[in-house]
Amino acid sequence: MNNRLFELAGPPALILMWSSAFIAGIIGVGAAPPMLVLFARFAIAGALLILLALATGAVWPRGKVLGHTVVAGLLMQMVQFGAFYTAMSEHVSAAVISLVQGLSPLVIAVFAGLLGERVTPRQWLGFGIGGLGVGLAVADQSSFSLTGVLLCLLGLAGLSLGTVYQKRFTPGVDPKAGTAVHVAISAPFAGALALATDAFHISDPGRFAGSMVWMVLINSMAAFLLLNTMLLRWDTTRVGRFFFATPVVTAIMAWLIIDQPVGPVTVAGLALGILGMVLASRRAVPAGTAAADRDLETAPRATPVVAAGR
Repeated sequence: MNNRLFELAGPPALILMWSSAFIAGIIGVGAAPPMLVLFARFAIAGALLILLALATGAVWPRGKVLGHTVVAGLLMQMVQFGAFYTAMSEHVSAAVISLVQGLSPLVIAVFAGLLGERVTPRQWLGFGIGGLGVGLAVADQSSFSLTGVLLCLLGLAGLSLGTVYQKRFTPGVDPKAGTAVHVAISAPFAGALALATDAFHISDPGRFAGSMVWMVLINSMAAFLLLNTMLLRWDTTRVGRFFFATPVVTAIMAWLIIDQPVGPVTVAGLALGILGMVLASRRAVPAGTAAADRDLETAPRATPVVAAGR
């Protein structure tokens, strides 16, 4: 894809697809137990992604890199969605889960030093304001339990640590092959948990099938292929800041599609989240290379630093 077109269309596409996952998840767990939903999603998407990777001649990770890819996949897929989907079954709203997940740029920034990236004071200010906005919006929600909140935090940890781990240990892995490994390796874990809890009852086959089609094609395949491509081209902090926008989009989708109300305090929190994203929009740079980074800022995006390590 043309680099300019990718920079313009990639972020809003990722935000829309990522936000829709919360709505599809609410619909899915309303029709079947969360681990069954995850198992079906991972198994079907994993098989399709493997076929896609084989058909396009993707280079598969091997040895230690394969092991690191598996760890990143379990964090980003099984831990994140296992926790979030279980929280949905505990009646935590799509907006609340999305708002908690919106803290991921803050967690990513804390661990950015592992990648040799420098977070500027302006970015820290943006992250702080964005995090405050997320917290304010979450505080306006009353229909969740302590268990649900803890599950949301576990899901947040899975996404954030998985993103940092992937960028640190598997920066050159082909996005198609990497995404296939991430999803496929998570399927047996979800299946084992479904077996352990005897969670195989589907109360609404139509809703289950509809949500599954969307989650497999859009959320498991398109969204993660795009996310992994972004992580390959751009630094972690730049990618992470896009998640500040997902609470706003998810809240609007939840209001329009599944009739979940949005209160004035939530609106104020979402506004702060957007402000934080804007302030954090300046690209982070590797520590100790300010002069070189000024040159990179004016260099064509067709030759990103990450690609040089492939």
